[in-house]
Amino acid sequence: MNQLDTNILGMLIKDGRMSFAEIARELRVSRAHVRERVQQLMEQGVIEQFTAVINPEKIGKAVSAFLDIRAAPESIETVARSLSGRNEVVSLYIMSDMQSLHVHTLTDSQEALHALVREQLFGRPGVLQVECKTLMARPKHRRGGPRL
Repeated sequence: MNQLDTNILGMLIKDGRMSFAEIARELRVSRAHVRERVQQLMEQGVIEQFTAVINPEKIGKAVSAFLDIRAAPESIETVARSLSGRNEVVSLYIMSDMQSLHVHTLTDSQEALHALVREQLFGRPGVLQVECKTLMARPKHRRGGPRL
């Protein structure tokens, strides 16, 4: 990657719908060159996809929670697979200790969050501990996915 690629990425992160012509004008290069660079970035896997950034509160998802789950190492992938199929789970990571999952959920209420945890985690074989923290504010968020 060069400085032009970095600049293109920065512009697309701010506005994924920005046209090649707009980017080219701002960067003083040709539209065809921008299109070629974006295509190469996609082929290299630098750009995985273009997506809309959604405000979860506007679609009724008022509770954003982070679950830290400790599981028996032999159960971690089974638990992860099960949770990854849930609509409430927006991101899920297996951590390097191979016994921790970090999970971000969006639900419409505290009751829905409690139901998810109760039904999917409490009493489940292999789940050793669950910690839950809910989001209070978003001073900075990452773009490219739900506005978290």
